[in-house]
Amino acid sequence: MAHIRRALARRALPLAVLLPAAALMAASPSLASEGGGGTAPADGTSASAKPTIVLVHGYWADASGWDRIVKSLQTRGYPVVATANPLRSLSGDADYLAARLKTIEGPVVLVGHSYGGAVITNAAAGNPNVESLVYIAGFAPDKGETAFQLAAKYPGSRVTDDPDAPVPTALNAVPLGGEATNVDLYLKPEKFGEVFLSDRLDANRTRVLAATQRPATAASGNEPTRAVAWRTIPSWYLVATDDRTIGTDNLRFMAERAKATTVEVDAPHAVMETNPADVTELILRAAGDSRPSLAETGTSGRTAVLGGAAVLAVAAGTVITVRARRT
Repeated sequence: MAHIRRALARRALPLAVLLPAAALMAASPSLASEGGGGTAPADGTSASAKPTIVLVHGYWADASGWDRIVKSLQTRGYPVVATANPLRSLSGDADYLAARLKTIEGPVVLVGHSYGGAVITNAAAGNPNVESLVYIAGFAPDKGETAFQLAAKYPGSRVTDDPDAPVPTALNAVPLGGEATNVDLYLKPEKFGEVFLSDRLDANRTRVLAATQRPATAASGNEPTRAVAWRTIPSWYLVATDDRTIGTDNLRFMAERAKATTVEVDAPHAVMETNPADVTELILRAAGDSRPSLAETGTSGRTAVLGGAAVLAVAAGTVITVRARRT
């Protein structure tokens, strides 16, 4: 009889090992598929599957304003184009961008800041490669609307403190010849920090940005939108809650109307300067690569169940072993 009991104990030990092993084997395929196992890159997305991120700047900035966002996206393996925006006319700027987009193969995530939002709204219409639109404190006009109309819809913009002034009081106008309205508009250096940056940057950086700003024509802000890409393309929207250029309430209005996936960030209009990580994160979400926590993906719940099964199996195996040894 003692021999039989010793035999049972010897058989129980492998069983105690096999039960948890089986549970872990059952869990492993799910974990591998949800965690991007195998030969996939560390970020879980193959380079060939990544869309090209196209960044479009707006008034009083240039493509260098995206520098930190470009670096972050490239580090994640994304192809990035920070394109020049001529800032001459809405139709001309949109046509230029549309032509640039046609040279890019594969899917595109199109990002526009400020007036750049109006440009992407027009340029992306009818382009099947543009899979997402991202508005970074940007204009999202409807057909027939102008950027200047939208900036005046609700209070919040500090571009002027006199609505009857021929030129907004925070701006300098440089005549380009011909009609009186044919002017380039610059933010006055003494107003740049308040209007564009909400006084969030140090004085040295503010002076550099003010000195290197690119002007925009008055015509570009007064030209009606011809096409509305956000009606057919999914959109994401970053609302800067201290926007003194377009105005935060105007941003919220456009984001809600476009039914955009929206985040609000305590930042000025030039949010790329103060909160580049927030800008990058929203772009990644639009590209389908936000890398949320396991709890947000739902993976943790499934893993917990499988892990719980493994723990129970280990416990059961232990009990079997102990009982067999006691007998």
